[in-house]
Amino acid sequence: MKQIRINTASPYMVSIGSGLLKELDQQIAELTKAEKVCIVSDDQVWPLYGQAVCDSLKAFQTCVFQFSAGESSKNIETYGRLLHFLAENEITRSDCILALGGGVVGDLAGFAAATYLRGIAYVQVPTTLLAMVDSSVGGKTGIDLPMGKNLCGAFYQPVAVICDTDTLSTLPADIFQDGCAEVIKYAVLFDPELFAELEHCGLAFDRESVIARCVTHKQNVVAEDEHDTGKRMLLNLGHTIGHAIEKGSDYAIPHGQAVAIGMAIVSRGTSCADTGRIVSLLEHFGLPTSTELSADTLYRLALSDKKRSGGTLQLIVPQAIGQCTIVRTPMQQLKTLLEEGL
Repeated sequence: MKQIRINTASPYMVSIGSGLLKELDQQIAELTKAEKVCIVSDDQVWPLYGQAVCDSLKAFQTCVFQFSAGESSKNIETYGRLLHFLAENEITRSDCILALGGGVVGDLAGFAAATYLRGIAYVQVPTTLLAMVDSSVGGKTGIDLPMGKNLCGAFYQPVAVICDTDTLSTLPADIFQDGCAEVIKYAVLFDPELFAELEHCGLAFDRESVIARCVTHKQNVVAEDEHDTGKRMLLNLGHTIGHAIEKGSDYAIPHGQAVAIGMAIVSRGTSCADTGRIVSLLEHFGLPTSTELSADTLYRLALSDKKRSGGTLQLIVPQAIGQCTIVRTPMQQLKTLLEEGL
């Protein structure tokens, strides 16, 4: 097992290894005063791991909030139902929420934890590669609005993140590949050696080691910029265009695939020295690098990006593998980049 300390204002540990679902009771007992644990999951993950989690939490009173899997459930309606469920089950300020699932589950459960009773403890138990390497760490929580993704949310850190790598064995190939887009993102941003390793190993990379490496990169950024006003913006590489692609497809294109396309477009649309290697690696991992959406459509959708400020937004531009910069970009310039990058 590997453990990484996340040095935010409220520090916590990320644990990565096999068989960790069996240790949930010990972690929650050590970190909280909870008598009740509300498990939040979706209807794809719960049938796979719900019983194992309940078996691990026999020392606690438990209740389960389950919702339909997918980004379309990360909305005000589901969030409201979850708040009502917490109140109806008399979850108190000393109790705990456990998020069991991928990024949608973690974002939704974390936002409920941040706002119910003005904040209660929550534990992230990510079951997808994407959630393990990225969304479960760093305290970004939230829901989508009809106008765009993650427009409502809060920075709220979990008390622990527990990544049981055994859960990756049940992921469909396309969902695992979806998470690989975020792994590649970290390599492009910070780690030429990891990039070369991924070129060599492909999908056969060492899961525990690579997850720990990505989490370490995220810890280094989050510790310096917890609330996303400076260096943490780098983690949005590919995301401005990616979020536009998600919205434009009505979320039929999942997050990782959309980010992969976004990275390819921004690399092609700028003077990145390693565009060929970046695009080739994405394709080597079975990820898309183009979209049928037009530059005009992507530009219109990007106008709702939460990183926009007036007529500009902060765009993450790769100059070479391991060298990316935050560029304050006029919206009209973004339109030109999209036209060139497509």
